[in-house]
Amino acid sequence: MEFKGIHHVSALTAKAPENFAFYTKVMGLRLVKKTVNQDDPSVYHLFYGDEKGNPGTELTFFEIPMLGHMYEGTNSISGVSLRVPSDEALVYWKKRFAEFGVTHEEIKERAGRKTLAFKDFEGQRLLLVSDENNTGVPGGVAWEKSPVPVEYGIVGLGPVILTVRDAAATAGLLTEVMGFRKKGAYPSFAAGQPDILVFETGEGGTGAEVHVEERNDLPVERPGRGSVHHVAFRVADEEELRQWIQRIGEANYPNSGFVNRFYFYSLYFKEPNGILFELATDGPGFDTDEDIHSLGESLALPPFLEPKRAQIESWLKPLDTKME
Repeated sequence: MEFKGIHHVSALTAKAPENFAFYTKVMGLRLVKKTVNQDDPSVYHLFYGDEKGNPGTELTFFEIPMLGHMYEGTNSISGVSLRVPSDEALVYWKKRFAEFGVTHEEIKERAGRKTLAFKDFEGQRLLLVSDENNTGVPGGVAWEKSPVPVEYGIVGLGPVILTVRDAAATAGLLTEVMGFRKKGAYPSFAAGQPDILVFETGEGGTGAEVHVEERNDLPVERPGRGSVHHVAFRVADEEELRQWIQRIGEANYPNSGFVNRFYFYSLYFKEPNGILFELATDGPGFDTDEDIHSLGESLALPPFLEPKRAQIESWLKPLDTKME
């Protein structure tokens, strides 16, 4: 068994309306599902993605109002990448970030690819990664109604960066249990620190990598607004997920067991440094309860929450869905 790549990444925000405005109007992503945190339906869970929220393109946010500041550190998902079609696209985005006042760095090479690091309004650590030379897992399809030209649009998730105290322990899980292959390494951007290790799964390439950075000079990260909650990896279907549940259990990792998230089926467990991993199936998909042409336009609730719709809607702040 091999994962097909990265499925989604879920992060934290304190301000859903501002989050929506940034990721749709500045970043040009499509809101493919406006729903709630199934474990706390008083707050939003927003899913952004490509034209229809294909697996491997989904960046999601749990809203936690009044959430405190995040203090960066180790044992965390310290970087999330978004794929763009070409090196030329990074030049476009650098100009766009300057226009919108988005904090960003210069274009740099990481692991053999051109990248552009930036942060959102809450300090979320992000990278745009060029797919110009990608030969692995293909990206999605940029949304044609995006304010960003399609030829420069975001087409999916790229490598996820884990910063940990014990890289060997994480590497052991990735290679011995989860079927990843060690691909190589590249120099750390922090002086005097070990190289960042690169692991890949499935067809490999931009959408199927995990980068592991060992840092013993940092405190453990204190989560808050702008931090990442978990990363999910792509499993083909429910049958394969159940095989993974057995494998993770046999490897003695405490886990959630099978979880039905309605839009996909999942398993949750923590890697040795305490970072939350999820395994998620490619289906059933976001068009299960909405027409593909109107994804994200109204509040979608899984069947078990539908009887509480009126109460849930009273708890949520409206999102400005106008795309001027």
